[in-house]
Amino acid sequence: MYDFWFYCKLGVHHVLDWGAYDHVLFLTALTAPFTFKHWKKVIVLATLFTIAHCLSLLLSAYSFVKVDVQLVEFLIPLTILLTALFNIVRTIVFQAKSKGYLLEFATTFFGLIHGFGFSNYFNMLMSDEDEKIGPLLGFASGIEISQVIVIFSILILAFIMQNKLGMKRVVFTVLFSSIIVLLTIPMLINGWLW
Repeated sequence: MYDFWFYCKLGVHHVLDWGAYDHVLFLTALTAPFTFKHWKKVIVLATLFTIAHCLSLLLSAYSFVKVDVQLVEFLIPLTILLTALFNIVRTIVFQAKSKGYLLEFATTFFGLIHGFGFSNYFNMLMSDEDEKIGPLLGFASGIEISQVIVIFSILILAFIMQNKLGMKRVVFTVLFSSIIVLLTIPMLINGWLW
């Protein structure tokens, strides 16, 4: 019998683990261009990410898909870098006007990649579980809870910097996205060399 709360706490810790801050960096890059006015859109994007993340865990748990760990370790920081660069280009060149569902598609695809990055550890935890859907739902709930915490933290920071300190939204987006690019480059190099 699985413990839903154990897997829920594991999902929260997976996102908020400062030893592996890639998830927080991705969420920060995802949220940086938005304000409280668009909070629902950011939550929808995060939920798409969670669903895709859990889908890749499910595919791995039932041995439908096996992935090259080294490739995934390189792709995770690459997805963060691409998201941050997309923010910069979209903000500077296109003045934040996006067409179609590019962001939704990219977020879902990136969620699949991030899920495969955690799949080996998750499968090891699930090795004694006969039923895998319940633990996965607990894990997904924990991921979603922690993602909402990160998203609202970024939105609060954006509100303070933009509405109280007078920083322009364009500057905030480009500045935070640039910081994410700089933080991600060493991760990308380590993923490539690993």
